[in-house]
Amino acid sequence: MVTVTAPVGARVTRRPAVVPASPSGPERDTRIKRTLYMVGGTLAALVFLVPLVVAFVRAGQPGDVIVAAPDGRFFELSWVNFQAVVNQPEVWRGILNSAIVSVSTALLTAVLATLAGYGFARFPFRGRTVLFGLVLVTLMIPFQAILTPLYLQMNVMGLTDSLFGLVLFYTTVNLPFGIFVMRNTFAAVPTELEDSAHVDGAGTVRILVSVLRPLVVPGTATAALYAFLASWTEFLGALTFLTDSSLYTLPVSLVNLQQGAYGQVNFGLLAAGSVIAMIPCVILYVALQRYYVAGLASGSVKG
Repeated sequence: MVTVTAPVGARVTRRPAVVPASPSGPERDTRIKRTLYMVGGTLAALVFLVPLVVAFVRAGQPGDVIVAAPDGRFFELSWVNFQAVVNQPEVWRGILNSAIVSVSTALLTAVLATLAGYGFARFPFRGRTVLFGLVLVTLMIPFQAILTPLYLQMNVMGLTDSLFGLVLFYTTVNLPFGIFVMRNTFAAVPTELEDSAHVDGAGTVRILVSVLRPLVVPGTATAALYAFLASWTEFLGALTFLTDSSLYTLPVSLVNLQQGAYGQVNFGLLAAGSVIAMIPCVILYVALQRYYVAGLASGSVKG
């Protein structure tokens, strides 16, 4: 082995140690934005998850623990409340009635909103802008403000104490939002597709069903999901228009789960029933989430 040594008196030049370069401006901004995004997303998730966790915990507690101050029994959970709810025949009847009303409302709202949205987006007629503005104005009026005239009208038409009448009521309430989403969804679709279909000899119905329908599925799913969730959890309208206990929907049936003197409410049963009522909503939202987000995004486009 040959060893090379520097001559005596020669200056040895040492290279400075390599120091990692600090992140540049754009990289640093990206990391800060990513960190803020993660922190904001985590906080937003906690806002929605904490009430769900509390609801599940409360559903597993006895009624006296729920109404008492938190103590050592807070996490002593059991399935007693769920078993009691499942053994109530009126709860199953309420689930069936709610399913019939909610699914029918979602389908009817989706069909009517699609037809109306297509008309507003594609057919120019006199007063179209004013009429669409009136549809948007109805979004600002809560149905509770017009509940009395609605009840009188439905009573004259023989639609009270009827699931069909409740479906019509829920469809009427949810239709303005569906029309708004579908109108903007159709407005975001290029008109060249319809022109090409017209050249090939397709009519209006064929164009809507075969050409445009696959493109507006997110908007349709948004309108249907919004109508389903609104009708599944709605309480006041069902309580007002239904007096026959065999037609009660799930929210009304849960309120009737009372035990004890003077109508004392068993909050354990109510909490368990509320958790059971959440299950279809969570499943549907998770299953249709991508359509829901895409539909809301298309509904935000100005046509």
